[in-house]
Amino acid sequence: MKQLSGADAMFLQLEHGNNFMHVASLAIYDPSTAPGGKVRFKDVLRHFAARVEEFPQFRRRLVQVPLSLDRPYWIEESGIDVEFHVRHIALPHPGDWRQLCIQVARLHSRPLDRSKPLWEAYIIEGLHNVPGVPAGSFALYCKMHHAIIDGESGTELLKALHSLTPEPIDEDEAPLGGFTADREPLLPELYSRALVQNLGRLPALARFSLGTAKRVASLGAGAVGNLSELGSSLLPQLRTLLSGDLSPLLAKLPPKTRFSGDVSAHRVFEAVGLPLAEFKTIRKQVGGVTLNDLFLGIVGGALNNYLGERRELPDTSMIAGVPMTLRGEEKGGDRGNQVGFTFMPVYSDIADPLLRLRAIAESAETSKRVTDAVGKELARDLLEYLPAPVAGALVRNVKLPKIGLIVSNVRGPDVPLYMAGAQLVNYSPISIALDGIGLNVTGFSYNGTMWICAVSCREMMPDPAAFADCLRASFAEIQEAALRASPPTCGLCHPQGDVSPFVEAVERIVADATCPALSDAGKARRKAATVAARDPNHRSFRQIMFLLSLENRTGSGRARPEPHAALRSNKNPT
Repeated sequence: MKQLSGADAMFLQLEHGNNFMHVASLAIYDPSTAPGGKVRFKDVLRHFAARVEEFPQFRRRLVQVPLSLDRPYWIEESGIDVEFHVRHIALPHPGDWRQLCIQVARLHSRPLDRSKPLWEAYIIEGLHNVPGVPAGSFALYCKMHHAIIDGESGTELLKALHSLTPEPIDEDEAPLGGFTADREPLLPELYSRALVQNLGRLPALARFSLGTAKRVASLGAGAVGNLSELGSSLLPQLRTLLSGDLSPLLAKLPPKTRFSGDVSAHRVFEAVGLPLAEFKTIRKQVGGVTLNDLFLGIVGGALNNYLGERRELPDTSMIAGVPMTLRGEEKGGDRGNQVGFTFMPVYSDIADPLLRLRAIAESAETSKRVTDAVGKELARDLLEYLPAPVAGALVRNVKLPKIGLIVSNVRGPDVPLYMAGAQLVNYSPISIALDGIGLNVTGFSYNGTMWICAVSCREMMPDPAAFADCLRASFAEIQEAALRASPPTCGLCHPQGDVSPFVEAVERIVADATCPALSDAGKARRKAATVAARDPNHRSFRQIMFLLSLENRTGSGRARPEPHAALRSNKNPT
């Protein structure tokens, strides 16, 4: 029996009404890589049975403590009823992408059964007309409650459920169970545990509070002012936390959009795939931006287009909630949710792609400094150390800021994966839409492709395909702007304007040298060579070759004559 962490329990407590707290993925497989060129449903069942038995999270069932006196517990069952959890459906003809998105949205709109282990999977056949997907492919929609899994642990699970080769699971490899089930806890046991656990958290809470105070005080007067100013700034924030309304904690309230209201019970889903190599090229061309900055810039541009076309674009930027992993170097392990949260503008109000990227990069640096100072583990640790009834009441009564948007990006495997012999060709993460946060855009990189998935409410986004087009258009705009703004790495390697064949030949010779490794003096000599080649008074090929020979004598220890002196001389330098 294992007790949920404070963060895990929070995701259970946030689930009410139309706020479904499960996350999911849509994977598309090409069965032609499997032996015999086909994969049967029973092959998938056998694969699941062989792989998921290794993870106790798949065998765990939820046990609630009466009156919510303590955080719930996981108890492990003796085995996995694979045929209950893994279902089989098919798309009607013609089996296109739009039909698949609609089917996935319907599955994502159903809450999980809390009387069973909190996960489900659906094999979806009939994908005959999906662009970029071989005919006869099948999809796997798999959802799990967020109380079980976060982004990083989801990536580790993805790797564990797949193979690096198309060889399928052997018949003898599928387990027969044999796990010992946990005993169902009795009510007196749950009550006594609740008393002991809550009393034990009080000293930890005191130490946590003292440590947080010391950390804030260590910022110094230059960062937070004197102690009286610090107190006057912290007390209103404390009152805000106790009231449950987190909106005043934002430095600037986000504008209201169609995504700021309450969600319905119906979800919509869309995903686009973009070449990851182009992301890296853009980063080099623009300079000073990270992959996350670029991802936020794409989302901001898509919102600029989508809301602008509907005459709903706010004058100020939308603010995105951005999850942050707290796992550090330790990616695996059974440690529950390890996630923090910060807020960042996506500058949806800026139409120019490069200006938007620069603004995001600057905001990211500011957000990082603030987060590092306060501690990104603050919310997680607070939920962990508070007595469970207090933490539960705080979460249930909290009023999330109506920011309308969550944006996250997770790095996945960069090699092809296989399930039951079928190659994984498309992997789209599917996240959560909540009251006040009706749009969730998630990125996941897999095997050279960045998959961007948007989840929203059907009433808020009745046209998800249009938003997908806006994502593609935003990416194309950034590509074009980055190409125009890309400075040449070297004037010799990238000559500008019309030059004579002689000059072109000289510049090709010069460019063959190791341009990035040149010293400042070497760069000066190469510039002098180009000047000589372009100057009508110095078009002696021997002069140019003499300068190039000086360039190539790196590390010889010989004294080098001044190249400009040679150029000023009318005599042959050789």
